[in-house]
Amino acid sequence: MRCIFCKRDSSSSRSVEHIVPESLGGVSHTLPPGVVCDHCNNYFSREVEKPFLEYDAIALLRFHQEIPSKRGRVPPVKGVLAPGYIPVSVYKRPGFPTDILIDVPPELVGNALRTERLIIATDLSMPTGLVVSRFLAKVAVEAMATKLIAHPDGLEYLVDEQQLDAIRDHARTGRIRDWPVHFRQIYDTDAKWFDHSGSPKQVVNEYDILVTEKGEWYFVFALFGKEFVINYGGPDIEGYQEWLDERDGVSPLYSGKNANEHQLRRSA
Repeated sequence: MRCIFCKRDSSSSRSVEHIVPESLGGVSHTLPPGVVCDHCNNYFSREVEKPFLEYDAIALLRFHQEIPSKRGRVPPVKGVLAPGYIPVSVYKRPGFPTDILIDVPPELVGNALRTERLIIATDLSMPTGLVVSRFLAKVAVEAMATKLIAHPDGLEYLVDEQQLDAIRDHARTGRIRDWPVHFRQIYDTDAKWFDHSGSPKQVVNEYDILVTEKGEWYFVFALFGKEFVINYGGPDIEGYQEWLDERDGVSPLYSGKNANEHQLRRSA
């Protein structure tokens, strides 16, 4: 067996790879040991996933949606106490939305006692630079592996496919500094959907692969309704916008083969 990223022998690797990090709700979609070698697994955790998870807008989203880390901790965010606008760190316990802890700098504790309200941002501009594109490249390659792993020689094809070398190299090195990502909000962050049993639920993350009529491949990933799209073939995103324009902007996650699921969720 060879790693789908570095292409080195990975038969002795022992790490299970989470396609979407557990700290983004990715608890069910995994790749077995060896598909991604231990070295790449550890590297991606430190250098690709961690910067994305700690990006201000993502950390704020995780805080408000109470997505814990693997250690069960919701990431703290920055806030201010007013009046006076005293900077503080705000902590929250999973499952206890009103139970928060405010960490005030020691030298400002006296001033903090005279404040009246806590102010925390509710949203920040979502990043679309190198941190995001490398994260999407990593998840995109692994998502394709899930499509091929059940087929004989499917993973060997993925490793040897030269047309995917650019995106796998982008995940590993980020040498292409400007790999564009298409970003938009496709439904409200707090939206509730109805599953097959009729129970309301919130969709944390979802993804799919879009193959256009022009033969372009795109990876489509949504996090609480925030849709990110990257081109498998190279640093270009114009084809995806054209695809959307021809379909009145309906996301691939809810069109075509996914249309019935869209109707199911919307019907209730």
